[in-house]
Amino acid sequence: MSSPAETRQLKIKTGVVKRLAKEIFMYQKEAEKQQAKVAAMAEAGADEHDVRKQKEVLQETLVMIPDTQRRLVDAFADLEAYASAVANLKETPEYDAAISVLDEARPQLASA
Repeated sequence: MSSPAETRQLKIKTGVVKRLAKEIFMYQKEAEKQQAKVAAMAEAGADEHDVRKQKEVLQETLVMIPDTQRRLVDAFADLEAYASAVANLKETPEYDAAISVLDEARPQLASA
């Protein structure tokens, strides 16, 4: 029988991995959008100060990607280890959700 504390920990660790995977995706999407905006502004001959500020925003976004990837790698390893340690939860929906999240996040680890 699984304890409520083990189930709760599994749900928390699953949520962390899921959130970090989503954050990486969103930062990458934002970086692409910002790069296009900077290029369009420069092409249109926008004020140099405005272009420089948008480049700073882009740089801030690009800085967040490696940090978030590092946190994802740590959280992924933590969830993977915890999921293998709580074999008594294998028949629960929380365990299935954890394995599903690990499978979804695995491709993002390859780019880390």
